[in-house]
Amino acid sequence: MINKVSRNEQRIRRHKRVRRKISGTPECPRLCVFRSNANIEVQIIDDVAGNTLVSASSVNMKLENGGNIEAASKVGAEIAKRASEKNIKKVVFDRGGYIYTGRIKALAEAAREAGLEF
Repeated sequence: MINKVSRNEQRIRRHKRVRRKISGTPECPRLCVFRSNANIEVQIIDDVAGNTLVSASSVNMKLENGGNIEAASKVGAEIAKRASEKNIKKVVFDRGGYIYTGRIKALAEAAREAGLEF
């Protein structure tokens, strides 16, 4: 009998493969995305020091429906605003093993429009 690997396990494998190559530094921290069915969360992380510099999520922003594209774009704009307050201009985008479409793409494009470079 063939055991099928779950989608989340596949995502975790992709994320581990990407994380071998991507790391956040104090000059260019990592923009990490986590997506659930109901919400989306973003952090800007300095992996050298192991600190979260800035974070935003649809839960903290108290969005009515945090699991849609509009909410993702609002969270992307908010993270860029908070990053600019901390003088963070350039980041490395870590999509967390998720496919670059839908909410992930909307978040990234909103963050770029609001001033983050990646």
